[in-house]
Amino acid sequence: MRSLRHELVDGYDEELEMELEDRNADEISGITVDSMDYKENRRRYFRELFRLQGELVKLQDWVVSSGHKMVIIFEGRDSAGKGGVIKRITQRLNPRVARVAALPAPSDRERTQWYFQRYVSHLPAAGEMVLFDRSWYNRAGVEHVMGFCTDGEYEEFFRSVPEFERMLARSGIQLIKYWFSISDEQQELRFLSRIHDPLKQWKLSPMDLESRRQWEAYTQAKEVMLERTHIPEAPWWIVPADDKKKARLNCISHLLSKVSYGEVERPSITLPPRVRHEDYVRHPVPNEIIIPQVY
Repeated sequence: MRSLRHELVDGYDEELEMELEDRNADEISGITVDSMDYKENRRRYFRELFRLQGELVKLQDWVVSSGHKMVIIFEGRDSAGKGGVIKRITQRLNPRVARVAALPAPSDRERTQWYFQRYVSHLPAAGEMVLFDRSWYNRAGVEHVMGFCTDGEYEEFFRSVPEFERMLARSGIQLIKYWFSISDEQQELRFLSRIHDPLKQWKLSPMDLESRRQWEAYTQAKEVMLERTHIPEAPWWIVPADDKKKARLNCISHLLSKVSYGEVERPSITLPPRVRHEDYVRHPVPNEIIIPQVY
């Protein structure tokens, strides 16, 4: 029982390790992490997070059982917390069921394809959930602001994307779109925390820094995108994300509310006894291939 308890605690420690990345931003913003209010809010956060993750496991079982197909799009400002909520959603799920699609910049060949072509290959089959960490909406945001597409390609995107998403809906794919919204001041704090934390500096790219400089241009692009792509078959949902923890809980709670899932009864499982043979002798592992026991 002690070993099982340690295994359970070790699983929860994965979440605690991820939470450490928030400490630096808290210190910059003046939050005292030793205060009683902070500790109580943190306990409440973990209690709700683990409960919601339990519901996500039920959702996963229902998706597999029913053959449901889901696409969840996460868009928003740089440092708005999209990656953090994706980690918390998928943390307890089967990666064969809940996949994350985070596509790199298109290759030379992909730039000559139909714009949506490289995204189509990542769409779910029956019994799968795909979470897009940024998506085809790159064209409405970074590509437009940074001049990576022509005005004609930009307008064609807005003509095509509503029909593309209606086609997905008609094919049986449930499409949910989230925009993570943070204030100017909060983005500055998060960028500063990344600059001063060696473990997070890899998150800062030249494109991220340029997005900071072009805050207003990105705001205008977002407003146009929401206005022209908010359709009944695939509406946008805004996630206020100045508070990372609240944003995670609210987003997961909302996601669960958009699916009429039910609990799938699992068959009882009995661990079978191991087959033992009297003539079996386990050979010792050569010492030279065992890694150094530093810890």
